[in-house]
Amino acid sequence: MIEHLLPAAVRTRAAYGDELDRVPLHPEEEPAVARAVPKRRAEHAAGRACAREALAALGLPAGPIPRDNADRGAPVWPKGVVGSITHCEGYRAAAVARAADILALGIDAEPDGPLPDGVLDVIHSTPEERAALAELTAAKPEMHWGRLLFSAKETVYKAWYPYHHRMLGFEEAELLLAHDQSASGPARGTFTARVLVPGPLLADGVGPALFTGRWIAHAGLVATVIAIPAPSES
Repeated sequence: MIEHLLPAAVRTRAAYGDELDRVPLHPEEEPAVARAVPKRRAEHAAGRACAREALAALGLPAGPIPRDNADRGAPVWPKGVVGSITHCEGYRAAAVARAADILALGIDAEPDGPLPDGVLDVIHSTPEERAALAELTAAKPEMHWGRLLFSAKETVYKAWYPYHHRMLGFEEAELLLAHDQSASGPARGTFTARVLVPGPLLADGVGPALFTGRWIAHAGLVATVIAIPAPSES
């Protein structure tokens, strides 16, 4: 899934089903799931296993990936690395890149099904989002656009968080989805997210307010990614 959406500088590893759920955690990773139920612990272990294999593919040591101490517990990557982890029912994946190549990276995957009742009211709030979602639903009603919107907003948060280290509410990013009608095979497209809160520059001349990403729906899953290339020295 995600490997079809990301640039060549990014290394990925994905696992379907419970392929990696029983891989042991490093001691430094244990505190994050010390009180977790077995299902959550297994997903966490598989996500970390995917991340270590992706790091190895990047030519880096496959060491522990602990969580930071913030509320959401984002992964702590080796120095000079950006990365992201996702897991949902039947799918776990990680993506990593050298910070010299990719400035910001976020991935998310979700089951391709309707959102639970009430969730859609929480994740979109602007008139533009509501109008765009209605148009997409009318044009392609078999797609679960609300679920895709949720996934894309999660991806925005994952790409945004390392530079701000605080929560980004669903209402703090306005996101517009686009469907690629010319694409053959699985449904796919792009999205644009405008962050509605101020923040520091990601790099010299690279602002934090606008993110663009890609999405795909295939085999019962939807996946979204953001990969912002690092500015070239020139």
